Amino acid sequence: MKAHVLVVGLGLIGGSLAKSLQRHNEVHIAGYDADPLTSRKAFKMGVIHSAPPTLEVAVRDADIIIFATPVGATLKLMEQSKFWDLKKEVILTDTGSTKTQIMAAANKLNRPFIGGHPMAGSHKSGVEAAKDMLFENAFYILTPSPQADGGHIEKLKTLLAVTKAKVEVLPAENHDHLTAIVSHFPHLIAASLVHQLDKEEKENPFARQLAAGGFRDTTRIASSNPEMWRDITIQNSGMIVRQLDQWLEEMERLKQLLETNEPELIEQYFSRAKQVRDDLPIAVSGAMYSVYDLHIDVPDVPGIISEVTGFLAKENISIVNLRILETREDVFGILVISFQTAEDRERAKKCMDQRTAYDSYIS
Repeated sequence: MKAHVLVVGLGLIGGSLAKSLQRHNEVHIAGYDADPLTSRKAFKMGVIHSAPPTLEVAVRDADIIIFATPVGATLKLMEQSKFWDLKKEVILTDTGSTKTQIMAAANKLNRPFIGGHPMAGSHKSGVEAAKDMLFENAFYILTPSPQADGGHIEKLKTLLAVTKAKVEVLPAENHDHLTAIVSHFPHLIAASLVHQLDKEEKENPFARQLAAGGFRDTTRIASSNPEMWRDITIQNSGMIVRQLDQWLEEMERLKQLLETNEPELIEQYFSRAKQVRDDLPIAVSGAMYSVYDLHIDVPDVPGIISEVTGFLAKENISIVNLRILETREDVFGILVISFQTAEDRERAKKCMDQRTAYDSYIS
């Protein structure tokens, strides 16, 4: 594929896209960031091929422009694009996690715009964290505007093919509905659970210590960037409120179940939840950033943590996080090691299974 691509916004997503798109031999990747230092850093790191001095200069040669910026900034850039000197067949796209507002603005542009949402992330941010494999096996949703025909969509799909993401086309409203179900609403629930713990802790200080186990894992997503989730919640509030209404109905049903206190019905409730959860696909990344945990039973002896990490280092397996569980009810393994990909976790399990002193469990 031969093309000149401009990535506007060189954070984790923009930087990772720029790196992965370099797998195309004949694609030139230019990059622009509002922070000139970030642009220079990206160029020196090899994340981009060139760093034009201004945005107005950068857009002139572009065949495809990717706005890898927050939704609010993207909306402003889309308005500015009406006054840019662009190629006649240029394709505009973005990477925002909500699409209805973006596509409403796109309908006012007299050129092809294809909304995009790569459903991938990391515990790190900034261009320094950019990885060319970030989007592998992740869903990448496209929401085309009426001005974008089949040829434009295929051109963008061809460009994105090297990311190894699973590209799907959806209407903007459907996208926002689905992400509300599986991403936006769960973030609010996780935040609300942490708020409930915070209230309880005032009377029961030991609750924080007990929360260091399964509760901490269940509410992991509550540690996400507050500013980003403020914007997402505001932009998709209607869809999230619909999910909240349905959840309140579900909680009322559960409350009645508990008040009836019929053992068989309660077991059926948990059994159905287990079945649905166990049937979720594990081969692809979903709408929320995922880490892949490996639980390891280790003996309580000095140096054991460095020994385990040493085994993984010899196999060149990178870890995202490491922690020791004190509260272990219904959890296998006292040492929890988190990995960026399912493949790294599988390699780590195989590595540890070869050591007879350890038992390892995937969760």
